[in-house]
Amino acid sequence: MKRQQRPPKKSNDTGTPEPSHPLIREPEGLDLPSLVRWIADIHYQLVERATKAVNVSLTLRNWLIGRSIQNYELEGKDRATYGDRLFSALANDLTSRGVSNCSPRQLYRYRDFYLAYPYIVGTLSPQLLDLLPEKGGNREIVGTLYPQSGNGSQDLLQCLSYSHFQELVAIEDPLKRSFYEGECTRGNWSGRELQRQISSLYYERTALSKNKKRLTGIVSGKAESINPAQVIRDPYIFEFLGLHPHEALTEQNLEGLLINRLQEFLLELGRGFCFEARQKRILIGGEHFFVDLVFYHRILKCHVLIELKVDTFSHEYLGQLNTYVNWFRLNEMICDDNPPIGILLCTRKNEALVEYALAGMDNQLFVSKYQVELPQKEEIRKFIEEQILNEGDMV
Repeated sequence: MKRQQRPPKKSNDTGTPEPSHPLIREPEGLDLPSLVRWIADIHYQLVERATKAVNVSLTLRNWLIGRSIQNYELEGKDRATYGDRLFSALANDLTSRGVSNCSPRQLYRYRDFYLAYPYIVGTLSPQLLDLLPEKGGNREIVGTLYPQSGNGSQDLLQCLSYSHFQELVAIEDPLKRSFYEGECTRGNWSGRELQRQISSLYYERTALSKNKKRLTGIVSGKAESINPAQVIRDPYIFEFLGLHPHEALTEQNLEGLLINRLQEFLLELGRGFCFEARQKRILIGGEHFFVDLVFYHRILKCHVLIELKVDTFSHEYLGQLNTYVNWFRLNEMICDDNPPIGILLCTRKNEALVEYALAGMDNQLFVSKYQVELPQKEEIRKFIEEQILNEGDMV
């Protein structure tokens, strides 16, 4: 079948690059089998185009947010007023305006995304460039610093979703990050496949392998490729497009809804819980972590940290919570305080597991009081099960 001749790839009015391959022309002299093939081909090609367009728009949106935050941190007129509260204040104001996926944790990621990929500015259309300030826009500087990128950043935007970039940003070594960028684009890896290859030390294994081509062939043969059906169900895509069907009740959404109600549930118990923070940011070894909920218990005189995982129990989760508890013991605990307590909540299909992490509590009197003042495990388990069963009403 002949293909339409189209001009080279260019950007449309939204700044989204056009696909390089033209649509298939409708064949002449149709019979039913060829009609079916043509309709299916057109369907899948246009779904792919729409998916890429949404992906590119979402990625550019997050990059622009990160760039603006970075510039504000450097030059904002009232930045000193907010200090460490900047990301929490910004998240609250954006959420109140209905801007999706702007929790403090995500805002930090957007900022880090910009810092890792500043040369994406070279892919912006004139319309998007007009959104940047003339003074301090750094357009010429960025072009000078990253001349080697060429069309590379454009290719990355076409081939990778924001989920890919989020994994890549976490890689500090530029050479290692560039390696995974190349493998990802060549192999058309899904975000899950990229995460798996990073976790399995593919970069390190390649460096140590004598027969690198053979290793690459083995990995390519087993790698999971991305497809539009996977991408369009990405939680970032759902939230970006403002979709709220039951199908869009992703783990992230469910976890957020549960934490909302859990916060209300514990405060209503009235057993000394004083709400202190949500998504509390802590710094460990130069890396930021976030505790879901932090309370101070005025009767027990200690912090109570709560982590909720929309997943089955894993010892890794308990280790993570114990790390947070130890950090609070060393950095937040004052002379009259008792050691902090961690509560791990893990959900399963028809049951909930509640695990208490007692950080070295050998004071029997305190432990006895703790058993009386904190909610019983069964009480919390029942609450979580009810919320999961009623998840349809939470959307």
